[in-house]
Amino acid sequence: MGVKHLILAFFLGLSATAHAETIHFLTEEYPPYNFSTAGGANGASVEQVALIMKALDLPYDIEVLPWARAFTLAESQSLHCVFTTGHDAERDRKFKWIEPLLVDHMIMVRHRDSAIAPRTIDEAKEFVIGTQREDFSATYLKTHGFEKIDYAANLDSTVKKLIAGRVDLVMTSEKTFESMQAAGRPVEAALVLEGKQYGIACHRDMPDETIARLQAELDRLIADGTQDRIFERYGLRPNRIEQAAK
Repeated sequence: MGVKHLILAFFLGLSATAHAETIHFLTEEYPPYNFSTAGGANGASVEQVALIMKALDLPYDIEVLPWARAFTLAESQSLHCVFTTGHDAERDRKFKWIEPLLVDHMIMVRHRDSAIAPRTIDEAKEFVIGTQREDFSATYLKTHGFEKIDYAANLDSTVKKLIAGRVDLVMTSEKTFESMQAAGRPVEAALVLEGKQYGIACHRDMPDETIARLQAELDRLIADGTQDRIFERYGLRPNRIEQAAK
């Protein structure tokens, strides 16, 4: 390629970057993965998204919303993505995925002073389970025949209900449970369930090339240990990818 062609390619590349459309990342209050601060969104998953987008040099923004609204926007609006999103069979067809931001077990949590001790999923169905609307756990509970489900706008509200005795159990990820304990919340494990992958769920119109670039950069963060180092800063265990199940 001649010098003129190289110069032309360079400026065409700059022009493409300058006119690239903004990708909108939506998330919720779900510490330590995503949460609001005075300086904007932060958390273990937010840091990963920011590093991915910085490496790709694409325009983006991150907004913290109630989970149900964030999920609905990502499902209905082009160039919108939602995270940290549990990947299950029902959601699989609704989005294009970049994962895993997180690999973890699902777990049912009780108040520290509670005597509730279900040994199986069927036994857990006897109790009122707290969750969030459009959360992966809500889908899990409905799919597995739970009828006593209490919905809240976010995890913090659900945990407050647990501590106040308004729900019997809360369903969340094992790492989130551990962060609750580290923060001094009066909770303990009641029942450990299956493994789950969590990732970035993007609108189906997101170009495949963009999805591939996002995935390649996340793969790099995982391979070079950056993801684990981020988890360590937030007091989280490294991912155990072999235990995940979509």
